Amino acid sequence: MSNPPEMNPGRRRLIVMTAAAGGACGVAAALPFAATMLPSERAKALGAPVEADISALAPGDMQVVEWRGKPVWIIRRTKEMLESIKKGDGIVADPQSSVPQQPEYAKNDFRSIKEEYAVLVGVCTHLGCSPQLKSGEAKAEMGADWIGGFYCPCHGSKFDFAGRVYKGAPAPINLEVPKYAFLSDTRIVIGEDTKGA
Repeated sequence: MSNPPEMNPGRRRLIVMTAAAGGACGVAAALPFAATMLPSERAKALGAPVEADISALAPGDMQVVEWRGKPVWIIRRTKEMLESIKKGDGIVADPQSSVPQQPEYAKNDFRSIKEEYAVLVGVCTHLGCSPQLKSGEAKAEMGADWIGGFYCPCHGSKFDFAGRVYKGAPAPINLEVPKYAFLSDTRIVIGEDTKGA
């Protein structure tokens, strides 16, 4: 048996250096590709919680903030608005908010943490239009059973001041209540749950 010939040390160094350079080039080429799989700063911001200052919100006023590319309404409800919600159980499709369109802490008569403030995603659950705020005085336009709330002009869905959909509306379920928390009496964060409240 004969022994294999000895490899030239210069050639061995060349092979090792070539392999190392090839590996480094492969890693350098893979890094930009892998980086494209990470979410962009804009994408991260779209899902991030949003804070809103509600100190200037008077009773009956509505403030709109953008969260995850959708309008979120913050409504400071008047005494009359709250009373209309209580009267609406017979005309809304899901008076007890059985369909999970709200966090557990907002599954109550007013679908909110504090009765006075409604926080709703302003997108109709039918085909995604944005409903309009309509007072209870709009009976001539909205019909005799209108108690006030939101009207979707696209296909006629109606919602009360708690975002509960009227019976017979094209929208199948109530408006969504996003996760939210009160940071203080004048600040709300949307997209973040309350911690046990």
